[in-house]
Amino acid sequence: MISESNLRDEVIIDVAKKMSVAAETAPKGHGRDNTVSKILLGDEIRRLSDHLKEMHKAGRTPDFFARDAENILQAPAVFLIGTKVRSMGLSPCGNCGFANCEEKNRHPEVPCAFNTGDLGIALGSAVSVAMDHRVDNRIMYTVGIAAREMGILGEDVKVIYGVPLSSSKKNPFFDRR
Repeated sequence: MISESNLRDEVIIDVAKKMSVAAETAPKGHGRDNTVSKILLGDEIRRLSDHLKEMHKAGRTPDFFARDAENILQAPAVFLIGTKVRSMGLSPCGNCGFANCEEKNRHPEVPCAFNTGDLGIALGSAVSVAMDHRVDNRIMYTVGIAAREMGILGEDVKVIYGVPLSSSKKNPFFDRR
């Protein structure tokens, strides 16, 4: 006999894997993929939560960072996705605000407009998979900031979002204090 409580974590991890594939196969500008994703479980989620709490205790973040630190502990898995900050070398462009890719490259911390656009498309594809499987989720930039500080997706990944996943009677990531 299999009970629903035994299946939840297994299903959530499977959905997180499918989210990773959806993000990977989402269209990318100029055919170049600068996105990176990982799935955090157990102790990895705890370490991320602890870092969010430390950021708040140090006075570097507003109260909702501490709230989100507690919130992700209710997730059996957290899907992280981010993008490297690399220009596409397109001409003409200037969508990043600089005249061209050469000028943008003098500012290596500034994302190419395609980096963040591709990230948004990949993130949308990933969370649609969670929705299709009725897995509770919420896109959290706070989690991404902590993951970036911790270097979880690599030092060259500069824009990150986290998506905690849950399956419960009520989505724990909404109607929060």
